[in-house]
Amino acid sequence: MIRRGFTLIEALVTVAVLATLLGVLMPALGSSRAAARAARCASNARQLSVANTAYSAEHAGRSVAGAARAASSNLHRWHGRRSSAQAPFDPARGDLTPYLGGAASSEGVRACPEFHGTLEALRERGQGFERGSGGYGYNAAFVGQERLEAGAGVWTLESDERGARRDRFRRPAETIEFGDAAFASDEGLIEYSFLEPSVWPEYPDYRPDPSMHFRHGGRTTVVWLDGHTSAHERTSTNWSGLYTTDPEPLGIGWFGPDGSNELFDYE
Repeated sequence: MIRRGFTLIEALVTVAVLATLLGVLMPALGSSRAAARAARCASNARQLSVANTAYSAEHAGRSVAGAARAASSNLHRWHGRRSSAQAPFDPARGDLTPYLGGAASSEGVRACPEFHGTLEALRERGQGFERGSGGYGYNAAFVGQERLEAGAGVWTLESDERGARRDRFRRPAETIEFGDAAFASDEGLIEYSFLEPSVWPEYPDYRPDPSMHFRHGGRTTVVWLDGHTSAHERTSTNWSGLYTTDPEPLGIGWFGPDGSNELFDYE
């Protein structure tokens, strides 16, 4: 019996067919992985919201403080604490950590899978003082602080040592609680633990530099105060010139009504 092997042409054709199939499948596989990372990110954000709800149930209905005594000691953030202003924040000492199952079990929640590489690079460079936030930002301007209305659209700070009462928010399903965050620096992206509103609460004619990061294929993940999550495309951005890097090419900005805090404030 004569056994016939592959000819060179048949082998080349087979290789070409396999290469074509890989070319067709790889984008689909990449999209599937990206979708899985986005789903995991949404789950993380939802767990942060659940933890904050549990915290508020034991603290007279108030959410966790975003940055208690920030202008004085600056040792206390929603995601951790530190012993000196030069040290990184320790997530094991964060106010939400017990509501996330403790330091060890909450580690996965504290890192957006799409932002993990950035967090690791910051760690290797000895940076990342807010790495306990995991690439997630908090609506500290309103949910994580207590504010008083001083006029139409003007909100002055009453106290940053406690979060706002949750029943102050008239539309919890339309009020941002946590979401993807980052900040623009000379070295690229760095982690940032707050979602800055579209305008300064005390000075509504001025805009901060944004920190909402659209890292999931041009979309950002947010969890709202009622606990549901959603993804959105960027609609605006701003560069005040205070920082040396333009946030726009790094995918940082806002979604929603331009120049309005209606997705952040009590109204």
